[in-house]
Amino acid sequence: MRELTQLIIATAATTFTTQLINGGIDDFPNVVLINADDLGYGDLGCYGATKIQTPNIDKLAKEGTRFTDAHSPSAVCSPSRYGLITGCYPYRANIWGPAPSHSPLVLPQDEVNCPKLLKKAGYNTAIVGKWHLGLTNGKPDFNKPLKPGPAEIGYDYSFIVPTVNSGPPFVYIENAVVVGLDPNDPFVWGKTAKTKKIPGKGGENKIGGADKAHALYDDYLVGTKLTEMSLKWMKQQTAEKPFFLTLTTTNIHHPFTPATRFQGTSQCGIYGDFVHELDWIVGEITKTADEISKKTGRETLIIFTSDNGGMLNHGGQEAWDHGHRLNGNLLGFKFGIWEGGHRVPFITRWHGKIPAGRVSNNLISQIDLLATFAQMTNQAPPEESDSIGQFDELLGKAEAPQREELVVLANSMNHLAIRTKKWLYIPTQGAGGFSAKWGAHACGG
Repeated sequence: MRELTQLIIATAATTFTTQLINGGIDDFPNVVLINADDLGYGDLGCYGATKIQTPNIDKLAKEGTRFTDAHSPSAVCSPSRYGLITGCYPYRANIWGPAPSHSPLVLPQDEVNCPKLLKKAGYNTAIVGKWHLGLTNGKPDFNKPLKPGPAEIGYDYSFIVPTVNSGPPFVYIENAVVVGLDPNDPFVWGKTAKTKKIPGKGGENKIGGADKAHALYDDYLVGTKLTEMSLKWMKQQTAEKPFFLTLTTTNIHHPFTPATRFQGTSQCGIYGDFVHELDWIVGEITKTADEISKKTGRETLIIFTSDNGGMLNHGGQEAWDHGHRLNGNLLGFKFGIWEGGHRVPFITRWHGKIPAGRVSNNLISQIDLLATFAQMTNQAPPEESDSIGQFDELLGKAEAPQREELVVLANSMNHLAIRTKKWLYIPTQGAGGFSAKWGAHACGG
């Protein structure tokens, strides 16, 4: 499989569009990659949602290209993020499930990845939001600088939630240091944290202490805070160098904690309200990116997607009861190998380069971003990679689909699936995800 992938990459690298490369770094766009959490294929208006209104994301689709056959590397968060950043299938690193709060860094430090590749091309790089890929070389000591972490895999700046908004510790980390950490008020493993108790949130008794740091984390203002820090970093960039921002939102992972102004605004409960906040976040980022582009003359490539499909948790069940279908007409949910677990929204916009209002039905994976960025910046694709360059596909100039085969992971090792054209081979029965009964419905398997 890898040999075939390399052949496709090598062929694509000799044929991709070259208009943007002639002038060097001045022709490279800013890049904003927004990776939402647990957003399903059917959660957006432009993908068919009627109980949820997403005008900002819908506008992004109208001004760019909406992909209907795009996939996350896995139906689970941590392996999915691993694949997006590295351009490699997560099973190669034996990563199948969510990284726990005591996990060391799971990303290799000595290999080419998306931020390192763009740094080499002259980009300033930053990541803001959910991390969930482990920190340090062992069990993290949150009282010390948390290295290796984002900086060691290519990000110049980081402002992250260390694991997930439903798991500890409930703090922010800026450039490897916990925000608000007081040496006289340290973290203590096994102590209960002073943090809000919200349905869907757990693990408070795993690591506590650091009361001042925990107090700065307000679950209902996380989306607002991550937006604020993203905009702040974007506005600090200059016209001389392009920038690459990775914004990994905690929306719409449980617990569902939209800011007060979004509560009660959708037609399917708190789940839809959290999507509404996500749409606001995208609108703020897009508006600022456009202002910067107008000011500097450097356009921005915006990529919007999700780490996996929607999850039929309590919020998802409530939304379902209101008539909302998280993953549209697709079978399955997060964690499972059926399409609903890994076919995700994928929208790209780049004024003047990506055709407006286009819909692409060609197969694309988030692992393809690495080779695509390599093509965009006139770099050779990594030798060891599962990534296939999709630059011509993004520009609407591909004469044929760039990818026909894809490997996809579920939470279960027994459900490693292979997609070939329109066929998906699953080696065993069931979805391989979690099992949860709800009303007359069952999910997972």
